[in-house]
Amino acid sequence: MPVRVLLVGAGAIGSFYGSRLASAPHTLVSALCRSNYQAVKDAGFTITSPKFGNGAFRPEYTFGSPAEARQAPVKFDYLLVATKALPDVSDDSSLLEGLVGEGTSIVLVQNGLGVEEPYRKRFPQACILSAVTIASVAQPSPGHIKHNGWTRISIGPYVPQSDAESLATEDVVAQSCSRLVELLKAGGISDAELHDHAGLQFVRWYKLAINAAMNPSSVLSGGTANQAMSNDPELSHHLLKVMEEVLETAPKVLGKALPPTSAQPEQVLQSIKRNNSGNKPSMLMDWEKGNRMELEVIMGNPIRLAREKGIEMPRLQSMYALLRMAQEQREKNKASKL
Repeated sequence: MPVRVLLVGAGAIGSFYGSRLASAPHTLVSALCRSNYQAVKDAGFTITSPKFGNGAFRPEYTFGSPAEARQAPVKFDYLLVATKALPDVSDDSSLLEGLVGEGTSIVLVQNGLGVEEPYRKRFPQACILSAVTIASVAQPSPGHIKHNGWTRISIGPYVPQSDAESLATEDVVAQSCSRLVELLKAGGISDAELHDHAGLQFVRWYKLAINAAMNPSSVLSGGTANQAMSNDPELSHHLLKVMEEVLETAPKVLGKALPPTSAQPEQVLQSIKRNNSGNKPSMLMDWEKGNRMELEVIMGNPIRLAREKGIEMPRLQSMYALLRMAQEQREKNKASKL
C-alpha cells in the first residue's frame, strides 16, 4: 500500500516538501488548496529549484475545501499542515476534523512556539509531529513554487505528557517520525533531521531567536531588509541582544541546557551580512500586504511561556506590545472604511 500525504494549505513550503515526498517511492501526495486551487486543479504545480532543477508535480487529489477532502475515497497517513499559524484569527486545527483517523499523523511545519497545542487538544489520541524548516521557498504565482535555497527540515514527536499512558504513544509517534524522515530523504532531502521531543523544541527556540529578532525589527524599522538591518551598528546590536534574550530564556523554560553545537547570534548576524539578497522577513511581507502577522506564535507565546516561569523578556515584549497595537489600530481603520 502506498503512503498517502495530504498537504493542508498548499503554499510555498508545504508544496515544496510535498513535491519531494511525491518523488519518493510508493508515496502519493494530495493538496488541500486555498487561493491557488484552480491553478493547481488545472495544471498541478511547477517547481523551479537550484538543487532539483525544473519540474512538475500533479497531486493525486486536489481539494478546494476541507469538506471536499473529507469525501476523498482514500485515507491519509500524514496531514502536512503548512499554513501560517494565526491563533488570534482562527483555530486551523478545525480544518482537520473528519480527516484524522486511526494511524493518521499530523505534521506541523509552522513557525513559532505553541503551534502544536490546538491540535493536541482537538485530537488527543493522534500522532502529532512537530517540524521546523529553514528552506527558502516562494510562490510567485499560483501553482509556481520557486525554491531559492536550503532544504533542511527538523522533525520530532510532540509528546509533552510524562504519564505512563503517553509513553506508549511516544513510541508510536517516534516510529511515524522516523518513517517521514526516511521518505523525505528518499525524495532528495538529505538533511532531513530526526529529533526527540526535547530536541525538536530546542530547534524551535533556536529558530525563534532569529525570527523574533529579524521579523518585528524589520516592520518597526520601516521596512528594512535583513542585510541592511545587520549592517546598521545600532540595529545590529539590537538584533544581537534579542537573540541572546531568547536563547538565554529557552533553557529556563525547557529545563535543559541548549545543545552547544548551534551557531551563536554573532555568527548568525555575520552570515546575514554576507548574504547579498536583501531578503525581507515574512512578517514584513505580511505587513506590506495588509495581512495579519504571526505575532502570537513568534512573540506572544514565548513571552507567556517565560512568564509562567517567572521570567520577563523585556526586549521581545516591547516589540510585541508595539506591533500588536499597530496591527489592532490598522484593523480598526480598515473596519471604519467599510
